[in-house]
Amino acid sequence: MFRRVKAAAPAPEDEAEDPARRRGMLLVLRETNYRRFALSQIVSLIGTWMQRVAQDWLVLSLSGGSPVALGAAAALQFLPILFLSLWAGVLADRVDIRRTLMALQTLMGLSALGLGLLVLTGTVQLWSVYLFCLVLGCLSALDAPIFEAYVVEMVGTENAGSAVALNSMNFNIARIIGPAVAGSAISWAGTGWVIIANAASYAAVVSALLMTDKHSLYRIPPAPRVPGMVQEGLRYVRGRPDLTALMVLVLTVSVFANFTASLAVAAVQIFTLGVGGYGYLSTMLAVGMLIGAAEAVRRGARGRPRLRVSFVCAAVLGSMEAVLGMMPTAWLFGLVLIPVGAGLTLFVTAAHSTIQLSVPPWVRGRVMGLYMMVLMGGTPVGAPLSGWLAQTLGARAPFLGGGAVVALVTLLLALLLVRRNISRTVSSPEDDYADDRVHLHSS
Repeated sequence: MFRRVKAAAPAPEDEAEDPARRRGMLLVLRETNYRRFALSQIVSLIGTWMQRVAQDWLVLSLSGGSPVALGAAAALQFLPILFLSLWAGVLADRVDIRRTLMALQTLMGLSALGLGLLVLTGTVQLWSVYLFCLVLGCLSALDAPIFEAYVVEMVGTENAGSAVALNSMNFNIARIIGPAVAGSAISWAGTGWVIIANAASYAAVVSALLMTDKHSLYRIPPAPRVPGMVQEGLRYVRGRPDLTALMVLVLTVSVFANFTASLAVAAVQIFTLGVGGYGYLSTMLAVGMLIGAAEAVRRGARGRPRLRVSFVCAAVLGSMEAVLGMMPTAWLFGLVLIPVGAGLTLFVTAAHSTIQLSVPPWVRGRVMGLYMMVLMGGTPVGAPLSGWLAQTLGARAPFLGGGAVVALVTLLLALLLVRRNISRTVSSPEDDYADDRVHLHSS
């Protein structure tokens, strides 16, 4: 049995004097492959958010405004993550990441094209929307861990933290632009053309992947194919109390701070807003998330992530979500969505960086597959739960109850880690866990 020795945390003065950390964002953007890919991702993500708004509005229209139908559509889109993410993590550790990502992006574009054509031809029905949600969910479940592995291949492990924060910023820039554009585009051209626009946006990512300079990639040798690779990844996480606690907290946030269905329901049932009002609420949430992403970039240049940051952000998120549920007017509701969005992004980015940067390369794909499973896999539970709570107890119930649960679970997990004397600073995989693979195979 091997013993883990915690590496000493860098002194504050060392962090201040390290120009690489202070210029982490600039170092990442110097990578031509990443810079090109990041720009293409913004285009694609804007299209994705446009389709999400259009799809939600389409489901509400076809179902007569049913929040349960909206929750079911979200659940079908995210349900495959529960079953496929771990296996996708194994693929990420074994396949040619760039080619696999290119194939998946192409298939997702074709899926959006199929749904858009059904809407334009007037043949779309609720069950067909559900079917395309399921297909897109399967492709997204395979795509997410492979995407995370490709980011590391583009920028290297040293700059992965800054890349994670920049990806989060791109995501939230798109989350601001996409719903705002979709609200006007749906009124002007209809949901079908908005979904077709998303299908076209995938071409930007595929083009960036085709233009990749393969000689500039930080190649990670594929893991050898051995029996029990999924179980090996699970054993690794189980042996890390810090990672286990973070996974539980991420799952809690994913289920109980889930705005996939509850935001649209709040717009319609609490404030009787139209599609423009729903776009306004989505935009205010995205503004907060962009603020959180900008702060995450600033923090990402300061050194290793800390467990404390993740737990503080989760506590703030839970508290503000409960406050959100008490807001009496739409404009106050929108204003409170800003700190809610900031807390959500800071938590997810801190947890993401903590996990990715503390895991050795040979198991990173599988651990990130588990992370994506708990992050996105909570939606199939959270979205229908939000719809049921809204229909049974009122549209404010998902916000009030969800915020209380997030705050309580954060407190309980924090007390557990303090009791077990877990360090607040996450250790480097190279320093602290280089012998874990030997230990896992020998246990």
